[in-house]
This record gives sequence, C-alpha cells and structure tokens, in this order.
Amino acid sequence: MPEVFFNGPAGRIEGRYTESTDPRAPVALVLHPHPLYGGTMNNKVVYSMYKTLADNNFTVLRINFRGVGRSVGKFDEGIGEMTDAATALDWLQLNNPMASGSLIAGFSFGAWIAMQLIMRRPEITHFLTLSPPVNKYDFSFLSPCPVPGLIMQGDLDSVVSEELVHELAQKLSKQKYIKIDYRMIAGADHFFREKINRLNEEIDDYLKATFNHQPSSTQNTSVKTRATSKSTAKKLFLE
Repeated sequence: MPEVFFNGPAGRIEGRYTESTDPRAPVALVLHPHPLYGGTMNNKVVYSMYKTLADNNFTVLRINFRGVGRSVGKFDEGIGEMTDAATALDWLQLNNPMASGSLIAGFSFGAWIAMQLIMRRPEITHFLTLSPPVNKYDFSFLSPCPVPGLIMQGDLDSVVSEELVHELAQKLSKQKYIKIDYRMIAGADHFFREKINRLNEEIDDYLKATFNHQPSSTQNTSVKTRATSKSTAKKLFLE
C-alpha cells in the first residue's frame, strides 16, 4: 500500500493507496475518527475497512485529515475535513477514470463526514458507516438519503447510543428504492475491541452480496432487529 500525497485546500494531504488490477474496479475512500482525539488513517477499524475493501477488488484510498500525520493544516470543525474528503475523492476519480462506482466509508467522526459527502457528490453509489455519532452531530441532512449502504454499530458502545443509531437506520430504511442494511454486533464497544474479525466478516459479507451478487450469509433485511435494548449511552469524547 504505497504512500501518496496530493494537494488539498489547506496544503498537502497524506494517504495510503491500494489499486486494483482491474481498471473498472469501483473506488472507495475511507475516513478516520476525530482528529483531536487520536483519530488517524492508521486506526485499527479504518485499516480493517480499507483492507477488506481492497480484498474485494476495490481501488482504495485512506487519508489523514488536515493536521493529522503528515497532512498540512489544523482541525476545522468538520468544514475543512469535508473539503479534504472531497479533494481525496477527486484524486481517486482522476486516477481511475474507468471506475464502475464510488463508495465512501467512515468510522465515528469520519462517518459523519462521509454521510455529508454523499449528499454533495451524486457519483457516490454506496456507503459504509460505522458507529455514526448521532448523539453529537446532526444527521437530519439525510432527508432523503440518496444511496444504499451499510450501517454498523456495537451494542456496548458507551460513546454512541445503539438505540439512536438504530433509529437512524430505521428512518433511512423507510425510503423507497434505497436499501439500508443495519447490522448490530453484540458485545462490541465503540472501537469494536475484540470484535474486529467479526466486523471484517460482516463488511465482507455485505460487499460480496452487494457487488458480486452473492446471497448474504446473514438473515438481515433492510434493518436488523436488535437483540436487546440498552439504556442511553453516556456522551463521551469521540475518538
């Protein structure tokens, strides 16, 4: 996975890039958690998404937002980070003009940025969002959500309430012609500690069912029913 650098609105953006051998392979951009709380493109969950996408024949890019790693700039409350992500998507598309589709993926803060980007970029065809911080940021802009995707959440997440994420998935699943796949991982916290392998399996299953037209091995419908109900989680800093 070679290092790549390209110019962004605040200066140089650092990334890691894996290119498919198929010039028509779909492209995917993966976004990391909150920069002020340790979020980087080398986060374990971010790397897991990146690798699983590459293993499923995507051309994949993950980046450091401005001010993280060797990316130039400073945190910009999500506004600048949105433009960083848009620039990264531009770079992906410029270098893969024959790509058959575009997927955006994000974890925690990165999920919020990713979901905003799909509202601004009609060429995005699918999304993957993990632990979207619905208790910290407003997701009402997803009205309607223009593309199908996968939402994943742990039921032991003390940062983001699983109930609130489930409610978001239910709301989005009511739209016609847009399938929202919701998967709750039992026993998983915000960072999917000790559940990374299960996380990879679920993402791999979704990608194969969606892009390779293989039947899903799970029993999920648009929104998977939760096993139990938990009390509202404490609002903590997002990492």
